[in-house]
Amino acid sequence: MKLKRETYLEQIRPYYESDIIKVITGVRRAGKSILLDTIKEELIEQGVPQDHIIYLNFEDLDYDYIVDAADLNKEIKSRILDENKYYIFLDEIQHIENFEKALASFRATLDVSLFVTGSNSTLLAGELATLLTGRTVEFEILPFSFYEMKQYYELNGKEFNDDLFLDYLKWGGFPLRFDYTDETAVHKYLLNLYESIVNRDIVGKTKSADRKAFMDISLYILANAGKELSIENIIETHKKNNKEISKRTVYNYLERMKKAYLIHGVGRYNIVGKSALSNKEKQYAVDMGFRTINTNTINYEDTYFLENIIYNELITRGYTVFAGKTYKGEIDFVAIRNSKKCFIQVSYLLANENTIKREFGAYDKITDASPKYVMSLDKIDMSRNGIIHVNIIDFLLRRVDLMLT
Repeated sequence: MKLKRETYLEQIRPYYESDIIKVITGVRRAGKSILLDTIKEELIEQGVPQDHIIYLNFEDLDYDYIVDAADLNKEIKSRILDENKYYIFLDEIQHIENFEKALASFRATLDVSLFVTGSNSTLLAGELATLLTGRTVEFEILPFSFYEMKQYYELNGKEFNDDLFLDYLKWGGFPLRFDYTDETAVHKYLLNLYESIVNRDIVGKTKSADRKAFMDISLYILANAGKELSIENIIETHKKNNKEISKRTVYNYLERMKKAYLIHGVGRYNIVGKSALSNKEKQYAVDMGFRTINTNTINYEDTYFLENIIYNELITRGYTVFAGKTYKGEIDFVAIRNSKKCFIQVSYLLANENTIKREFGAYDKITDASPKYVMSLDKIDMSRNGIIHVNIIDFLLRRVDLMLT
């Protein structure tokens, strides 16, 4: 049975009747099409006639005759038969040339509510941004969170317990990966999915040498997500293998990965100056499975894996997230929502006094009164000095929430 993804639906529902274009983006196979189906079902339950819902999937060969904005305009207008409101769903719209012109026309001349999806962030750039400034709202869909994994298991009669966190930490939350129970099959599915994304959304028909270089660099970036990215290290690694690559090429590949939603760039936040810093982004993978397929061994004590999951959970819940910068150190995350914020440190286990001192001591020089958290897998509450300790699994399963000021 398909999961009703309430976290996203709560964000989108207020716009169901609005003429603002709902742009649903995210990496391939994260569940955008299923979300569209759920929205259609909710509209029908609310009394919208089925013949006033128009759905076109541009990766379906049935619609390969729709090539550009003019074709799309003709198709939609042929289906609108009266003056009542229509609800139009356009899946993977980036395949239609100059689609933004058709959207602008629909919005200006028809009584419609528009929902579009795309697997590339250029969807919201260029002409769409120019023609429809202030008339779009974006919702990025990620693979299942750990909480959604729990819901999916329960919905399909599978036994769920907290120990499955290790499975999630390793293989992530792409919905279709849960169709497989054998790890070899899961690994093969994720690798094939990654290669498909690269071929369809990134390198296209470029020469094989360029594709090989991109695969090498992209998988290196994913395997090292959360760490300080060193372009120089990537170039040096290539040199050792008798390969040459320029800094410009690496930055170009990094940008392509962001546009395909494979990674998110996380900027720094100057806690003292209370402002965002533009340089030295960290990169986090959209899904842990994409990290695993390029990591020979999984170190469950690797804090970067835990950071990655916490980061994805935060943006799923609608937070804007930065890496915190202090005078002499760092805080893993500054999480902001509705102009309020909190600080978060992530650790594997607070196993000894030195670790406790390091994690809680990261806040020693911070005078900002916003709530401060240390998250770890410890089940015993270790809160102290006004700093709140939270168990990571409890946070991911929504047993606790964050306070913001």
